[in-house]
Order: sequence, then structure tokens, then C-alpha cells
Amino acid sequence: MKLKNILIVVKDIGRSRRFYHDLFGLEMILDNDGNMILTEGLVLQKEQYWKAFLGRDIIPRNNACELYFEEPDLEGFIEKLERYYPEVQYVNRLMTHSWGQKVIRFYDPDGNLIEVGTPM
Repeated sequence: MKLKNILIVVKDIGRSRRFYHDLFGLEMILDNDGNMILTEGLVLQKEQYWKAFLGRDIIPRNNACELYFEEPDLEGFIEKLERYYPEVQYVNRLMTHSWGQKVIRFYDPDGNLIEVGTPM
């Protein structure tokens, strides 16, 4: 068995597709009308469909998981993030862990937590 995809719930699939393309270069592989597979195994699922499947409310910014990306030019990434998405909500701005890795954490437009760090 192997892990194939990570699915996140989004309100506006077009907006989310642009967000993940603009910042991370992810491209669409398949669009199943409300369920979109991007490169690197990220799947965007329309909130209305996910609510119907689960029969439960969606809780944005629940901080129960995160998408983790690595970027050697973290300062350049932050400049791009603030240029394209100045309204981004940070969990923490640029910080350096005790082991030397630089990271930032922020939410995507739907409250999914993202961490971007320098390679380990």
C-alpha cells in the first residue's frame, strides 16, 4: 500500500488552484468538477461536496494538520507570497528553529495550514 494523495477542502476551487499554482507551481492533472488533482499529489475538494460526504461542518483554521513545503530561498518566497497575497494570515512569520531551519506558517484562503521551510 502507498499514500497517493492529500485532500484539502476549499470553498472556491478556481481561487485555490491559482493560489497553489502562483506560490508553489502546482499544475492541474485532472479536474473532476469539484475534485481537482494537482501535481505533487494535492487534491482540492469543493466544500459543498465534502460536507455532503461527511454530513458535518468544515472547521477552517483547526490547526490539526499542515501542508509542508521546502524552499531554499525562503526570503524570496516570502516576498512572492506578500506580493501575490498581501492579505495572507500568518501563524508565524519568519523564524529559525533551534536546529537552524528557517520556517514560516500561514493559512491558505480556506484556512488550511501551510508551513514552508528551508531544506533539512
